[in-house]
Amino acid sequence: MYLSGGEIEVCLHGVIQMPVPCAPNCPPLGRQTPCACYPYVRRRDQSAFRRGAVGESSLSKTQDLPAGRRAVLKGLSFGGLALAASPAAASATGPAKAKGIRPSVPLAPPAMLEVATPAAIGPAQAGAASQTSATGKPLYGSDYMVDVLRGMDINVLAQIPGNTFAGLHESIVNRGMLAEPPMDMLTVTHEEISVAFAHGYAKVTNELSAAIVHSTVGLQHASMAIYNAWCDRAPVLTITGSLTNPDSRKSWVDWLHAVSDGPALTRDFTKFDETPRTLPHFTESLARCYQMAMTPPCGPVVLAVDLDMQERPLVDGEKLPPPRKPRIVPPQGEMGAVREAAAMLAAATSPVIIVDRTARTPAGLKAVVDLAELLSAAVIDMGGRMNFPWQHPLNQSFNRGATLRGADVVLALEVQDMVTASSAARNAKRISISTYDYYLKSNYQTFQSLPSVELAIAGDAEATLPALIEAVRQAIPARARGAIRDRGTGWSDARKTTLSAAREGAAYAWNAKPITTARVWAELYDQVRDKDWALVGGCHFEGKWPQQLWDSKQSHQYIGDSGGYGLGYLPGAAVGAAYAHKAHGRIPIVFGGDGDLLMAPGALFTAAEHKVPLLYMVHNNGGYHQEVMKVQEQANRRNRGVRRAQIGCMLPGQDYSLIARGMGVAAERVTEPGDLRAAIQRALAIVARGEPALLDIVSQGR
Repeated sequence: MYLSGGEIEVCLHGVIQMPVPCAPNCPPLGRQTPCACYPYVRRRDQSAFRRGAVGESSLSKTQDLPAGRRAVLKGLSFGGLALAASPAAASATGPAKAKGIRPSVPLAPPAMLEVATPAAIGPAQAGAASQTSATGKPLYGSDYMVDVLRGMDINVLAQIPGNTFAGLHESIVNRGMLAEPPMDMLTVTHEEISVAFAHGYAKVTNELSAAIVHSTVGLQHASMAIYNAWCDRAPVLTITGSLTNPDSRKSWVDWLHAVSDGPALTRDFTKFDETPRTLPHFTESLARCYQMAMTPPCGPVVLAVDLDMQERPLVDGEKLPPPRKPRIVPPQGEMGAVREAAAMLAAATSPVIIVDRTARTPAGLKAVVDLAELLSAAVIDMGGRMNFPWQHPLNQSFNRGATLRGADVVLALEVQDMVTASSAARNAKRISISTYDYYLKSNYQTFQSLPSVELAIAGDAEATLPALIEAVRQAIPARARGAIRDRGTGWSDARKTTLSAAREGAAYAWNAKPITTARVWAELYDQVRDKDWALVGGCHFEGKWPQQLWDSKQSHQYIGDSGGYGLGYLPGAAVGAAYAHKAHGRIPIVFGGDGDLLMAPGALFTAAEHKVPLLYMVHNNGGYHQEVMKVQEQANRRNRGVRRAQIGCMLPGQDYSLIARGMGVAAERVTEPGDLRAAIQRALAIVARGEPALLDIVSQGR
């Protein structure tokens, strides 16, 4: 790339135009060497994934380890079945400190940062100008916006570029990313991925990140992902561009993408939205967005930022308010009602606790365990978060019907669908502690059927648990302690029975082809059980085998599912969660459907581009399996047979390892059960190096 005769030439990448020589060693067009000015040429060592001969694994060959089903499953007794078992002190699940956030792609040379089009700019300025804008006073409205975002600790931003936030984009890369501590801006290929990324990130860190999207069409793309966050009660900030001033619309496309009230599109499923008209108004609006998103019940918010306001130069001496990050204190249930609930629980002969999106933090997980052990109460975990240790003797999640049929008091903590969750408890009194019923909207029916409860306490369950535990401790009479101890022994025996049944079920059809989901989870756990692992997706469609067989005690090891079950959530959310785990050196893992991946495969590009370590296993069952079953059900009901029910639901023969490699992710396809263990080992080695790896596993329907 160089100047010749006053004309601009481009390098062999064909993507960058430069009005001046970018580097003395930049080769002329046509030379078969990479252009020195282009910083995004990845030279990952993927030779190990490409040197296998035909018929061999595309991953580097390592000696296969012999492992029969007995050897793998023998270790799944897990220990921890003593009644006193509590979660191990978890490594902090909170956000990586700001000082730990670094830009995850190499910054371009200063000259390149200055380039627009030859007609729009003069000669490229020295790099000092960019550095000065990063450390000096804000010069433009978007500079100030970046300072406010940083003041709120919103330093991670996932975006697909759009001209309606071009001013903000420029300030992020030339101010926010060069400041200390720096922002990190991640490139995504679809707005749905950017919001899902923020969704997954929030569930790991309990902090807010931002998805930045173009006006109108960008927010339309993002809307389903925002709905997932709404259903999942996840704090997500979506910043969308805005072109409210007709005089600023430079083309007919600007008119197409202009909208008077952009956030109206998502208003039915966001907690708050605003279109600020001035820079002080922006500061207030962002603070309110933060407060609304982070206060339970948490949820998504949308902020529309006008392009004129981004681009306007600041007047010397202009008074602008400093950023103000509010400290959030979740609402606690009223103490009189808490004491009444404690009396009911203390007097119960068979209390049961149901949890769903209950524990946001390690403290919340510990509080649920403390209450359950104090009462020797059975716990039913609906799986919205990591609420209770999976192998704890009081965990009766896979013995739900029998457990609830014998219950006389049911305590539901942040349970979204309490009617279904507690339906078997026909003779029990019900207590609810939740924020679900106190912030809802009526159009989309996420609030579920209204449960019949004796005592409904408005308050955040995690914030209310310490007071409830103390009240229960005071309410339990001394004469009841023996019965409570005996009750715990009974639940421990029941848990051992369900664990034995799960191990037997996982061994069934161990060598079947396609590979069973139980074998996938068992083979994987055998290799990660002693490592700091974290599941960054749900397990509902893959048999919930980890909850049955794995030993999980730490808050960060599971984050639940999408909330709204909108396909396309998983790839972006898994990458966002894995990005959050990266600072802690964990091994993020997801085993998700082929249909989900096909909705948003570009998330793999983001993982590769930003070197996000993640083991992504594709549950390749060849179709939309749940819909196959639904159509079969209809056909059976109508006496038409099931032979044609798969039409319109199948995805036969897809090789997702090829898609992953095209995105820059090391990948291989696994079809033989005997090859699975070695393939997992190779993939984990890639992840340990700090890069993503994908296994396309041809597997059973569920």
